[in-house]
Amino acid sequence: MEGIREPVPRATAAVLRRAALDHARAEHRRGFPPLLHVGYPGGAEEVFVLAPEDPADHAIRADVVAALLHRFRRRGGAVPLVWLTRAGPLDLQDVDAAWLAAARTAAAEAGVPLAMVVVTRHGWRDPRSGVRRTWKRLRQR
Repeated sequence: MEGIREPVPRATAAVLRRAALDHARAEHRRGFPPLLHVGYPGGAEEVFVLAPEDPADHAIRADVVAALLHRFRRRGGAVPLVWLTRAGPLDLQDVDAAWLAAARTAAAEAGVPLAMVVVTRHGWRDPRSGVRRTWKRLRQR
């Protein structure tokens, strides 16, 4: 089975909670374009938004993920987390599947393991395994 598995390690849970908290603090609009992040929540990250008028096929998305992975790995060498922030519920959506497919392609080409989650204001979800965490009110501890 791919992805995050139960029980979620404490360090992983803390990093993913941080991603959800950062997103909840930064985004207050009801509707906004999905943002692809590569890096570490609360630390260095690269962010990409696909504008509605931009082409959105699999090859372009895979090239974007590959470029972000390469750019980030050149800085620190470690394999970063890939996360997609978007509006709506945590249920699997088309945009999640499209970016997941691209991230799988890019990670396979780079020969690195893939850690990817979808993040909303109320939690996170691994689109491969379905493991998720949600909060009614996400607050700084």
